[in-house]
Amino acid sequence: MTTPETDLWAGFDPLAAEVVTGPVWDEPVPLAPHRALPAFPVDALPGWLADMVTAVAEETQTPADLAGCLALSVIATAAGGRATVCVRGRWREPVNLYTAVALDPGNRKSAVFALMTEPLMAAEKTLVELSGPARAEAETTARLAKAAADKAAAKAANAEPGLRDQLTAEAVELAQAAEDIKVPCKPQLVADDVTPENLATLLAEQDGRISVLSPEGGIFDIIAGRYSGGSPNMEVFLKGHAGDMVRVNRQGRDAQHIEHPAVTMGLAVQPEVLESIGQIKGADGRGLLARFLYAQPESLVGRRNLTPDLIPDHVAYTYAQRLGGLALAMAGWTDPAVLTLTPEADQVMLAYQKVTESRIGKGGSLAGIVKWASKRDGAVARIAGLLHLATHPDHGWTRPIEAATLAAATRLGDYFTVHAQHVFDAMGADPAQEAAHQVLTHLTDARLTGFTKRDLFRGLPRGDFPAIADLDPALALLEEHGWIRQQPQPPRSGRGGRPPSPRYDTHPRLTRSA
Repeated sequence: MTTPETDLWAGFDPLAAEVVTGPVWDEPVPLAPHRALPAFPVDALPGWLADMVTAVAEETQTPADLAGCLALSVIATAAGGRATVCVRGRWREPVNLYTAVALDPGNRKSAVFALMTEPLMAAEKTLVELSGPARAEAETTARLAKAAADKAAAKAANAEPGLRDQLTAEAVELAQAAEDIKVPCKPQLVADDVTPENLATLLAEQDGRISVLSPEGGIFDIIAGRYSGGSPNMEVFLKGHAGDMVRVNRQGRDAQHIEHPAVTMGLAVQPEVLESIGQIKGADGRGLLARFLYAQPESLVGRRNLTPDLIPDHVAYTYAQRLGGLALAMAGWTDPAVLTLTPEADQVMLAYQKVTESRIGKGGSLAGIVKWASKRDGAVARIAGLLHLATHPDHGWTRPIEAATLAAATRLGDYFTVHAQHVFDAMGADPAQEAAHQVLTHLTDARLTGFTKRDLFRGLPRGDFPAIADLDPALALLEEHGWIRQQPQPPRSGRGGRPPSPRYDTHPRLTRSA
């Protein structure tokens, strides 16, 4: 039966809904999630150290993560190789650490390093001055012994046959005595970017410990093989973290063995450097990547306070006195102090171990970084030892580590865990993922229902997208995931000229009211 209304549409084909409303949008596929990265837990540090970290971060207008990670590294520099933590039974952890903070250029990394390491440089200068008389005496004794040996050798060479054997034996004895005199090297606590060979030599000269503190990431280029024809050279860095014996071969001298080397590294690098170290051949397989505690804080550039509070004099003075005092107090130790745990601290440690173990198995939240996570408990023990020595810088080696200190170390362990997951995600991520996240954030914030490629390019930072073609991988990924779709290009006229910029529609979810 027909009605007047249906008669009106007689002869017309029914219209599909998509002709009126446009193609129906499917539910978009989420991009790989961005982790919410925690801020450095400054209050986990002892008061004098926390005060300095907070003050340095304020004056330099940098994330507290940078000064905080460096605070752990400078304490490790002062105590590394001179103390170990006895966790349980024969499980012992040295208190040296490897930290790496990722920040873009312009974040005043050098200023933070200068402020945080100044007391170490002062302590090093004091150690050089204190060792001066002993070095001068040893050098003089060595010269005299060498001269006596040379004189005896010359006398033996010119002796009558009947006396030559006796004089030769005396010359040999004097030569051996001269060779046995060891002239101490100038004390050195900190080195900058060094080759593996130089690092091994420094370990031999500095009684098995040295620290590499640098606001740049050049050390990774060196590890990757800058000076070895592109062949990675990481042996001393692996053993220097674990405390495994290092053999040092030096031209013209007998090989030396360093029984328990302790290398500390505190680095600040550009984010792309941190991501690229995953490409160093063998870095993952041999465990170099798993030895670092990573941090990638959010930069404050563009929203910094231009008139910040300056570091209070009493904060800087206390920091210098306690850090320098710890470095000087432990400099002469030959046998490492053994730091034990109270029974309550041992229970905190055991509870943390159980959490780690439950998460590193197949399907666990830490399974993706199992090599790093397998060293997490050891790192927490090392941090606990450092916090303990910082809490009691003048007598920490005489008392056990308490439960509160161990709990503070676990908080830092949790902080580094989340940042490590983020960094390892970045190491293995599709390069387009980060760009796609940035474009999607821009579209969401601008609440755009559609855009042209050219307009999008104009609205994004040139530092991230130098050329319009740099948008292509991000746009392709967003289109693949259903967040945007390109409109059909209109037919071109025959007049030539620049073609119209591609136009895209955005998924309705991006413009919905919050």
